[in-house]
Amino acid sequence: MDCAPSSAPPPGPVRALLRSMRPRQWSKNLLLFAGFLFTLNDTWTPLSPVMWVYLRSASLAFVLFCLLSSGVYLLNDLKDLERDRAHPHKRLRPLAAGQLRPAVALAVALVLLAVALSGSYRLRPAFLAVGCGYLALQVLYTLLLKHLVILDVLGIAIGFVLRAVGGAVAIGVAISPWLYTVTLLAALFLGLCKRRHELLLLSEGAERHRRILAEYSPQLLDQLIAIVASATIMAYSLYTFTSPRLPQNHLMMLTIPLVLYGMFRYLYLVHRRDAGGSPEEVLLRDGPLIATVLAWAAAAALILAIGR
Repeated sequence: MDCAPSSAPPPGPVRALLRSMRPRQWSKNLLLFAGFLFTLNDTWTPLSPVMWVYLRSASLAFVLFCLLSSGVYLLNDLKDLERDRAHPHKRLRPLAAGQLRPAVALAVALVLLAVALSGSYRLRPAFLAVGCGYLALQVLYTLLLKHLVILDVLGIAIGFVLRAVGGAVAIGVAISPWLYTVTLLAALFLGLCKRRHELLLLSEGAERHRRILAEYSPQLLDQLIAIVASATIMAYSLYTFTSPRLPQNHLMMLTIPLVLYGMFRYLYLVHRRDAGGSPEEVLLRDGPLIATVLAWAAAAALILAIGR
């Protein structure tokens, strides 16, 4: 269903630029704090100098990844300008709506990428390698992966894994491979739900906006979502009592119900509230889901802190 035109005056160029940088999607980059969170039971105590060093590095990594991802968003919007104009929601983006000049968007994108990559090198050369890997993945996704069935969603999911890797590299710690596995599966879950939403929302016009949608069907996506959701829950459950980096008291298993409820709640929103097209919007707007994420983070931090 097409959106009704807004009667509000168009935003100014600065506001239009900020919207195009998609600050709401910066919530994805909170994964960069995973490395900091999962060192709570290692070598430092709360409020120690090491904690502040780790927290400062993780925060800087978060800011740099936000700049990097915003630069990528601007470049993607420039490339998909005509397709976005045919989309019922994306046509309202500043570039597609004519509220932001393409030349300005391109210049800002290049500056953001330059600042992000130079800052990444100053933080840690290894973090720069992760940033370059993320940028290369986005280019590969835009040119190839987005046109290949299944690989398109895998490409998106690997971007989340690189965020988790970047968070660990930024503070110089190792994280259990289980965390990367769970991150990959959870990102696949969100990506498949997004494809399902796009397919149902665009209906007959789905292929015109995104050609790869012609390769999917709601039934196929529902089966894939069910498989990945089950695998995510199983992988997280195994992680909580097999990872050598977690406390040996296995208290992390107490967070499994929170993960279960979070995934069930998300599936409820996808199937009953027609959500899922924008995971970051769902995570920022749904009260029960926000409460679940905060409860999980608090519980995990407490369990790791007392299990040192």
